[in-house]
This record gives sequence, C-alpha cells and structure tokens, in this order.
Amino acid sequence: MAGGKETPRQKMIGMMYLVLTALLAMNVSKQILHGYIVVNESMEASKANLVESNKRIGESFEAAINGNPAAKAYFDKAKEAQAVLNPLYKYMDDVKFNVIAKTEKIGQADTAKLRYLNAIDNYDQPSFELIGSDAGSPVNKPLSGLELKDKMMSVHNSLISLVDNMQKNAKTKLFPSDYEGLKKKIGHIKPEDSGAEDDGLKMTWEVENFYHLPMAAVVCNINKMEADFKNLESEILQVFSSASGKLAIKFDRLNAKVIAPSSYIQSGQPYKADIFLAASSSSMTKDMMDVLVGTDSVSKGAGGTAVPIVNGEGKYEVGTGGQGEQTFKGVIKFKKPDGSTEYYPFSQTYMVAAPAVAVAAEKMNVFYIGVENPIAVSAAGVAPTDLLVNLNGGGATKTGGAGGKFVVKCTTAGTCNISVSAKTKDGTKPQGKAIPFRVKKIPDPQPKLGGKFANGIMMFSKLELASVGGVGAEIPGFDFDVKFPVVSFLFSASVKGILKEFKCTSANLSLEAKQVFQGLNSGGKAYVEDIKVKAPDGTIRSLAAVSIKVK
Repeated sequence: MAGGKETPRQKMIGMMYLVLTALLAMNVSKQILHGYIVVNESMEASKANLVESNKRIGESFEAAINGNPAAKAYFDKAKEAQAVLNPLYKYMDDVKFNVIAKTEKIGQADTAKLRYLNAIDNYDQPSFELIGSDAGSPVNKPLSGLELKDKMMSVHNSLISLVDNMQKNAKTKLFPSDYEGLKKKIGHIKPEDSGAEDDGLKMTWEVENFYHLPMAAVVCNINKMEADFKNLESEILQVFSSASGKLAIKFDRLNAKVIAPSSYIQSGQPYKADIFLAASSSSMTKDMMDVLVGTDSVSKGAGGTAVPIVNGEGKYEVGTGGQGEQTFKGVIKFKKPDGSTEYYPFSQTYMVAAPAVAVAAEKMNVFYIGVENPIAVSAAGVAPTDLLVNLNGGGATKTGGAGGKFVVKCTTAGTCNISVSAKTKDGTKPQGKAIPFRVKKIPDPQPKLGGKFANGIMMFSKLELASVGGVGAEIPGFDFDVKFPVVSFLFSASVKGILKEFKCTSANLSLEAKQVFQGLNSGGKAYVEDIKVKAPDGTIRSLAAVSIKVK
C-alpha cells in the first residue's frame, strides 16, 4: 500500500487487494505445477533426441551424394531449410531465457529446467514480458509474443516458398504426394489466431499461449513450439532425402531365380531350368512401375490388370479352379527417372494338378494368440473322417473336426507345425511334410474417439464434442472379430491455464471429465493418456496417448 495518510476506505481497498493477490497466488496448485515440470522435461528430452536424429539424417543424406549425384540438389535445399530454421531455435531460447531471468529476478538465466526454478507459479511477469500490461493491445517489442509470432510466420512463409520453388525445377521437384504432404505439415506450424473471445478478450495466438499463464506453462509452450519446428525439420530432411533416392534406381535386393519352361514334368522326361541371380529395387513403387497382366507391349499395357507391387516386385495371384496347363502373359510398364516409359513383355506357363494335401487358414496365414483360428484340412483321395491332424508348438490345441474343419487356439508365440496323416488298411500314412504356421500376438489396437481413429492430433468441432462419450479401441482392417474393452484412462484438459486431470475407470468419460471436455472452446486442447485395454488373452495393454484440439 502507498505511504502517507489513508482514509479507512482506502485501507479497506488495500486490504482486499492483498487478500485477492494471495488467493490468486494459491490458484495454481503444486500438483499442476509438478505436471508442467514433468511435461517440460519430456519436451527437453524430445528436443535433444530430435537434434541428434536430425544430425544423423543429415550426415547420411550428405554421404549418399557420392553414390547418387542427383541427391546434391535436394541436399542443398535441405541445408537452405535448416538455415531458415536455426535462427528461430536461437530466438526461441532467447525468449524463454528472458522470461525466466525477468521472473526469477536474476541477471541471466542459464537453465530451463523448471524443477530448479523458484517462481514457476508466477504468471504476472511472463505476461508482462510477452504481452504487456494490456492483453487487448499486446506490445510488439524485442522478445515479445508478437515478435515471436512474426518470426514464426516468416519461417512458415519462407519454407512454403522454398518447396513451391522446388517444384519449378526438374532437379529438385518432389513427387505430388510428397509435395502436398510436406506443405500440409509446414502449415501446421503457422501461428494463427483462433478468433474466440473470453470475457470480451479476443483470443489471439499470443494471448492464448502466454497471457495469464504461470511461468511453468509459458516455458512448456515455448519448448513445445520448438519441438514442433524440430519435428518439421526432420520431416523436411526425410522427404528431401527420399525424393533424391527416387531419382536413382538402387538395386538393393539380390535373389536367386529359377525359371523353367514348364513347372510340370512327367516321369522319365528331363527337367530344364535357367538359374541366375536377379537384382531388384525395394524402392520401386506403383508410380514408377506397373505390372500389367492380360496385355502386351504392342498395346502399351492397354486393357491389362495391374498386380500389387511389394518390395519392387509384382505379386501375381489367381485362382486355380480348373486343372491342366495354364498360361498368362503381360507387360511391365516402367517409368524411367527422366520421365520416359519402357515396356517389357513376359509370359509364363504352369500346370494345375489336384493337391496331395492342403492345410489353409480360413482367415489368415498365421495363428493369433487368444482367439479361435479356423482351418480346413483335406488330402486328395482321403475322406475327412480318415484324417489325423496333430499340432506341435505354440501351445496349440484344436477342437472340431467335422468335414475336416478345426478351430485352433494358441497360447505362446512361435511356430505351430501341423502334420497330417491318413488312416489306411496298412496303418497311418503321413501326407507330406509338417506345415509350419506362425503364432503371433494380436497387434495392439488404436484408440478411437467419436467414431474416428486417433492419428496425430485429433481435431473436433465444438458441435462434435457432444458425440464423444468415451474412448474405444479397435484394430483397423483386422480380419478377426476381436474386442479390446477399455479398462481405464486418464483425461486431462487445460481450463483457463489450469491443467485438470480425471481418472476414468471404464471406457466412458466420467461426468466431470465430460463437462470439462464439452466445455472446451475453439483452440482448446485435451489429452487422453495411460489408456488401458484388456486383450483377448486376458492381459492388460497400454495404448499411446491421444492429443485433442477443438477447431
């Protein structure tokens, strides 16, 4: 309170101000501040890992120039992008250390580790340094939030301009999917105002990130921004390095190949085959090569049916309902790095005969632990009732058997060998060698909210929040009908700068968590972490955390 003689009313106002200040100082609990410490240390570790990873990628990229001169143009562009990003990293550190120094009231800050600082709950000084005294009219001074926003915007514009200009030069042009994907990722770091209002205050980007937040939150936010830019740097290095590799055909796969005029030989006839070492490129994708069946080089692939490309090789598969000699032909349509196209014709003959024995998984070519794996067993000339089926390995057991159909259950990963014998008048006769099946653990499911799978940061509109009642877990595209009920999860959200956490003990949001979630405004963020699900084998699995942002 000011010196000099005060009226009783002035003394009362001064006393109320002191009480209010004390209440505000108590507003940020130690538990919440500890949460910021944990998050900040995780951010610092992530940044260190990204720096090391980006260094290794850059060194590998530079080394690749010796074997692929075309990579140099892309490498130069990568260095140009880093030259744009590096000053921003330095500036972000300057902003962060300035806030810490002014808040801690020290000459110069030398650490951003929150657990070693004293004033992490102070929200006045960080707001003053980054916003000024009036949130409705933020200051634009050195090391302020507005200046940081301008520098981030400048970096965004420079990177967009860089990749756009690369598309105009054949030596640095990116594939369309890489170009569009990279531009979208660069767009994610653009600092934009949400346009929302809170108690009449327009929530600009700098207000949302820095105004009236404790120093712990401000430091976390800046570290998060820096990590986002380092992630973007990693993406740029990988996309540019990959693009340079696509210009050169690298034959990185060597396989022994045997090609015979016929794959069916009668007894007494000689068997002939060409045996050689074949080289292929695992980087060959469908946009570089098409394997077309049912056409020829004269037609230039017209009317042909494309087969899948896996590791640079076409994978042809067709049903064999009929028996006898079968022939197929086609053409390989190859797009060379210079843009021209070559056509390479092929033809092949094979013989289809009745199988001696067949064991086929009805859903997949592996057995999964904890679920029923149906199989059908048959042997030529042997009735299903005369088949003896034995399982060895993987803790496998079987049930059923009517019509040669069984259900296999496994308990341990590894290999399960299926041997088939036939009951004859002379005893049991093996029907070929034992057939191995891989026994695998069912993959982890993906979290699912509001009918959508979690993929990076999930975006929901304000209206969509009401459709999210909890957290589910499914495996996209998995052939088995398996259930992964959610046992529990931790929901957290920032409400007016305060992190609120709720432990949910089922798949559903608790009432309090749902109220906080549905009360988020545009630009609001929430997190679902420590997701526990029960697998079909009875074990409990932990799933990756999910970040949520309101559009």
